[in-house]
Amino acid sequence: MIVEKETELILASSSPRRQELIRSLGLPVRIIPSDADETVDEEWNPAKIVETLAERKAFAVIGSLPKEERKGVVIGSDTIVVLNGRVFGKPKDEADAADMLSMLQGRDHEVFSGVALIDAVGGRKLTSHRVTRVWMKRLDAERIRRYISTGEPKDKAGAYAIQGIGATIVDRIEGDYFNVVGLPLSMVSDMLEEMDIRVL
Repeated sequence: MIVEKETELILASSSPRRQELIRSLGLPVRIIPSDADETVDEEWNPAKIVETLAERKAFAVIGSLPKEERKGVVIGSDTIVVLNGRVFGKPKDEADAADMLSMLQGRDHEVFSGVALIDAVGGRKLTSHRVTRVWMKRLDAERIRRYISTGEPKDKAGAYAIQGIGATIVDRIEGDYFNVVGLPLSMVSDMLEEMDIRVL
């Protein structure tokens, strides 16, 4: 049976970008940021990192809810940037952001986003990830400094935002744009349909 726009979604994220994207689906949405532990094993591959963290965030939110509020589908998501096997999360400070951008500039890298959907009542879980390849323009130290001074890189995986002024430092992408923003909507809609929730 397909549920027609009735089931509430709970987004386990404080990201304004993910919040905007999930609301664009036109379904009832509640935002409950997750405080899940984001430490990972250094031996894990990128797919395992983003899928595990997405699940961890969703389960943390479910665990924080009183039993009477455990309803709907909780969505957890995590995004990382990967350059030749090296994982870049959010920069610790401006110097870290400069280091990341210096390594990414003039090269291509991959963006992995993991998504976990968990039925807060029945416990059914779906987890997947998507990969997009991004080519960044060549950037000199001054341009990197100017970009960091905008403040945009500070809470972004890989220290850039493709949907912001960071679009000016990206040459091209191969794959899902929204995956780079942080929530691959096409994949999410497919996963929701598997949960009997139709977007269209």
